[in-house]
Amino acid sequence: MYINFDQYKENSMDLNNAIAKHSEWKTKLRSAITRKETLDASTISKDNCCDLGKWLHGEAKSSFGHLAAHSDCVKKHAEFHVQAGKVASAINEKKYTEAEAMIEAGTPYTKASSAIGVAILHLKKEAGI
Repeated sequence: MYINFDQYKENSMDLNNAIAKHSEWKTKLRSAITRKETLDASTISKDNCCDLGKWLHGEAKSSFGHLAAHSDCVKKHAEFHVQAGKVASAINEKKYTEAEAMIEAGTPYTKASSAIGVAILHLKKEAGI
């Protein structure tokens, strides 16, 4: 008889690390502007490609999908990736000054970045993880 022990893991996602990884995007975007790099804006725009997104749409959905904090976290995470994707697109279009302005305080990107951090903390609290 095969027993899948993975199903008994309470939480395989390090949510503190997920907050840190999403905070690091500002540095990555600023670096891409400085180095005039091309980014994969299509992938960046998707909320199900990073580890947190895969977890939110998979394991977390089955374990915590009934919680309001999960729904809010999914929504805020998607918005973060939309905003990061917009910045990446501006960088790819060589609109470096515009891209730099898009990641400054008070912009939709920084608001989305803060919101996903808060949403992750709320999910962590509500889920007891």
